Amino acid sequence: MLPDKFPLPDLLATEALAAIIAPHLRQGDVVALTGNLGVGKTAFARALLQSMGVNGDVPSPTFTLVQTYEIMGLSVSHYDLYRLKSMNELDELGWDDALADGVTLVEWPERAEGRLPANRLTLTFTLAPDGARNCAVEKGGDWIQRL
Repeated sequence: MLPDKFPLPDLLATEALAAIIAPHLRQGDVVALTGNLGVGKTAFARALLQSMGVNGDVPSPTFTLVQTYEIMGLSVSHYDLYRLKSMNELDELGWDDALADGVTLVEWPERAEGRLPANRLTLTFTLAPDGARNCAVEKGGDWIQRL
């Protein structure tokens, strides 16, 4: 069972969290990654994709807004919505298809407000004043039983 708060003192801890979640992912899943700039959202997304079997470089979709991977028979779309200008761009980026057809990882999910399913795993990354990183885990829908 995954705790509601997970300390992330280093990259190894981030990779461990990703390795716990990766085997539970299936078609239609959304993993929402929230938090300020520089708190570890992209590092977690990379670790999760690598835990799922992506080899080599995993670029941040900061400028392209989405990177798609075929892994373990799943289409996995990694969105970074920080630079999203309008909700119409989600349609242009294949948002609805990604939600239906595969696994969707989304950084800055609050920019897709109203377009996210309630059945999602939300990970909120924070940085404490002492430099410690943490991840709060919010399990929506069937994620409560799965993790």
